[in-house]
Amino acid sequence: MVLLHGFTQTGASWGTIEGYLPARFPLIIPDLPGHGAASAISADLWQTSELLAATLAAAGTTRATWVGYSMGGRTALHVALAHPDLVSKLVLLSTSAGIEDEAERAARRRRDYDLADRLERSGDEGLQRFLAEWVAQPLFATLPPERAGLDERLANTAAGLASSLRLAGAGVQGPLWQRLPELGTRRLPVLLIAGELDATYRAHAARMAEAIGPTASVAVIAGAGHACHLEQPHQVATAISRFCDHDALS
Repeated sequence: MVLLHGFTQTGASWGTIEGYLPARFPLIIPDLPGHGAASAISADLWQTSELLAATLAAAGTTRATWVGYSMGGRTALHVALAHPDLVSKLVLLSTSAGIEDEAERAARRRRDYDLADRLERSGDEGLQRFLAEWVAQPLFATLPPERAGLDERLANTAAGLASSLRLAGAGVQGPLWQRLPELGTRRLPVLLIAGELDATYRAHAARMAEAIGPTASVAVIAGAGHACHLEQPHQVATAISRFCDHDALS
């Protein structure tokens, strides 16, 4: 099982649910480009899918269940489309297939680039303040401060996060909604997870499941918002475990 973290996190963020996952699955938990130990690596999402394919090969594994949260979910989706042979099942937490409207996507790209510029100006000295402001966004309003993992996020660098925003941010990613039916055609089991309190991503999950078809299902995590794996780790791990134990095609 490959676990892919969100923006400003590192692989350490999965420690909240790691112990709840089925013991039969060896875990591969990389730091994504621009983050943690991979802060010096610059890559867009398609390039990242190639790096992850190489990571899987280096681990001596030919197929895996891929689990991704937010940015990590968008990354896992790219892996599933670029390397379907490497994906046995796909779990996407709080994930969108991209911003379809060109004007909206351009506006988001400008915001991402502005954030990247700000990160580079402030440098690592301003990283703690940036991270505190990041998790204080309305998107994370239901995330208790003690579960936000700010200390773990400090393993990042300003330059690395700036690179990630410019290359892998939601504003620069091309929308993949039209390609979602490919997953259904390949009969790939897909689980879309969203927090009950995150209306936007619950809607994304429902729409993505409909586009994929009968091999897709949705799990809503009670009492959780966007960072559902941090807010309700046991519920999220249980949903993943049940999905792994269930033949979605039966």
